Amino acid sequence: MELTVGPNQFFWPAESWSAFYGALAEAPVDRVVLGELVCSKRLPFYQDRIPEALSLLAEAGKEAVLTSLALVTLKRERKLTADLAAMGVTIEINDLTALAHMPNGMGFHVGPLVNVYNEGTLAWLASLGATRVCLPPELPLASVETLTRAGSEMGVAIEVWGHGRLPLAISGRCYHARLHKRTKDNCQFACEDDPDGLEVRTLEDQPFMAMNGVQTLSHSYACADYQIEALAEAGVSALRLSPQSQGFIRLCQAYRDRVNGALPPGGIAANVQETSPQTRLSDGFLTGPSGVSWSADPAPS
Repeated sequence: MELTVGPNQFFWPAESWSAFYGALAEAPVDRVVLGELVCSKRLPFYQDRIPEALSLLAEAGKEAVLTSLALVTLKRERKLTADLAAMGVTIEINDLTALAHMPNGMGFHVGPLVNVYNEGTLAWLASLGATRVCLPPELPLASVETLTRAGSEMGVAIEVWGHGRLPLAISGRCYHARLHKRTKDNCQFACEDDPDGLEVRTLEDQPFMAMNGVQTLSHSYACADYQIEALAEAGVSALRLSPQSQGFIRLCQAYRDRVNGALPPGGIAANVQETSPQTRLSDGFLTGPSGVSWSADPAPS
């Protein structure tokens, strides 16, 4: 299986953004999706650095892909989306409104925020030019197997979410702005203070989810460590790793070693716990009773 790095979901300083993609050029990954997924207000801070990052990744032999926004609501966002096709690289669609701006005959990828739940949707997207689809992370393994078989017949590569906080929802309201008693238009980029999302806990002080501007994320980090053999057997083309601010290149290496058989099941989880013991892992959407379940947890008595 290949490794795809998904678009950065968070707001990082421009220097950190550039350093991250510079390091990815040397990382053991096959494909990198970059650009702004969550909030168009973040884009001007690093937009002029994207061409350099694209060139650097291409020179390093990586397939570089640009993402569309997950929620297009403004006229300037429609223009940004329309302009993507002129960049000369493959586009990943994360909002179906972007399809209107894809020239006829231009192939594209489909990201995990598009609800591809069945063969009919997959066939429709393939008929429009989709060549690769990253499935929504909430699909169980049985559905992954079905869609992978269908994708193989249609010539569409299927990716599965491999690691990272799961994207659960995108809203028209900005949670970070509201928390700081600001309006969305005057958010003052409060989300920059939380480079991996802001933890949300219940009234009982239990971990619940994370917020990232207008985005809701899982609190736990999905981790396909114990499912890699099953996903490979199902014919999954690639695992998607979602960027995080700390230890990401090491994480990419752990996944590469695991996929290549140089690391046993549980090796990635051990690596994560060693570098970040407070991180909660989960893989329940694939095989567990609930999304937050984790294969390494003891079975209930």
